[in-house]
Amino acid sequence: MLGDDLRTDKKIILVEDLPNQFYRDSHTLHEVLRKYVQIGRCPLIFIISDSVNGDNNHRLLFPKEIQEECSISNISFNPVAPTIMMKFLNRIVTMEANKNGGKIFIPDKTSLELLCQGCSGDIRSAINTLQFSSSKGESSLWPKKKGMSLKSDAALSKSKRRKKPDKVFENQEYQAVGGKDVSLFLFRALGKILYCKRTPLTELDCPQLPSHLSEHERDTLLVQPEEVVEMSHMPGELFNLYLHQNYVDFFMEVDDLVRASELLSFADILSGDWTTRSSLREYSTSVATRGVIHSNRARGFAHCQAGGSSFRPLHKPQWFLIHKKFRENCLAAKALFSGFCLPALCLQTQLLPYLALLTIPMRNQAQISFIQDIGRLPLKQHFGRWKMEALADRELAPLDPESGDEALPPGPLPAGLADVCGERPLSQSSGSELPASQPQPLTSQLDMEEEEEDDDMIIEEYDSDAT
Repeated sequence: MLGDDLRTDKKIILVEDLPNQFYRDSHTLHEVLRKYVQIGRCPLIFIISDSVNGDNNHRLLFPKEIQEECSISNISFNPVAPTIMMKFLNRIVTMEANKNGGKIFIPDKTSLELLCQGCSGDIRSAINTLQFSSSKGESSLWPKKKGMSLKSDAALSKSKRRKKPDKVFENQEYQAVGGKDVSLFLFRALGKILYCKRTPLTELDCPQLPSHLSEHERDTLLVQPEEVVEMSHMPGELFNLYLHQNYVDFFMEVDDLVRASELLSFADILSGDWTTRSSLREYSTSVATRGVIHSNRARGFAHCQAGGSSFRPLHKPQWFLIHKKFRENCLAAKALFSGFCLPALCLQTQLLPYLALLTIPMRNQAQISFIQDIGRLPLKQHFGRWKMEALADRELAPLDPESGDEALPPGPLPAGLADVCGERPLSQSSGSELPASQPQPLTSQLDMEEEEEDDDMIIEEYDSDAT
């Protein structure tokens, strides 16, 4: 791209579409980027549109390691504010009306507000939608709630509007022609669940509960938890992980915290069995989100939401680091103890703890270190909380890894394991000297080894007649 002046030396390379080969094999793109960093003379710009359907093209093509290695900077554009969008559309409507002399349909203010809401801050989508709807000249293109009209809403008095909000816009999200799907970033979706803002109710709106159920009385929520999870465009189990990591800091009473943890555990049971996971997945998300909201009595009413104005940072689940460590240990166990022909889960939960209790020596240093790390729990060691990673405002959730007993990550073995994979198993190891960290054989074991050697000796029969 040179711009209007072709004589300038300032150039950039703009890439809007990438070949499909890079999506199948991202390492090829990484090698191209490394080579361009060495020989390139002008900036290289990639345009990648945000996706709300769960695709992670940005993180697949440009992981953090490549961004740091090649000094890649991210430039993100925030959505246009509704007020600015409204002024811009009004200006376009006025200019087109004067130019065409009334040949096009001019939408009213309400229709433009619906258009701004449906485009979610995308000015390109707003212009295209405005052009499409104006050329048709039909007011039926703008959706309305069934059984209600905008005229009936306009008949309400100003005093009633102050007391009672407009339920037409609260209960029904209008989508304009060609409007974008309403989505929430993970940071905002978690905030709507954890802060659980409510609206005050009167006895006419909602009757009070009986006296024996008065502890469960709450004001009405401003949002529906199921809709919040749906707009976050992420699996319910993954949303529960983020909720489980951050819900503790939003509670004031220990009893409420215990109740919330019980409901989160119950939600985990609903999605734990693979035979019923597909049918109970939505129920698991509802139990987790509504359980955390209902258990927090300090935020049960609109007038007593404790600490509503204070900001609490959100963090990523530590489950990802633990799951990654577990998969690495599974790979190491299968590589070091391949002679036992056991699944990785059985190796770590049954065999290795058993070998750690035995005094039978092992002559493979990698096996010794792995057993001491996995098979024994250091009781005197103080276990503190891991360093938590903060969740950014516009950050997307990582891919949900498919966990399983035998599921191991593809690729080369970790460092140090490739050298021992070709060695003989534990029962076939040989060597005379043992490391100092390994328990030495006892005297009884030495005697047994000597007896086994004696059994191998040939003993001739004694013939008494020969003497």
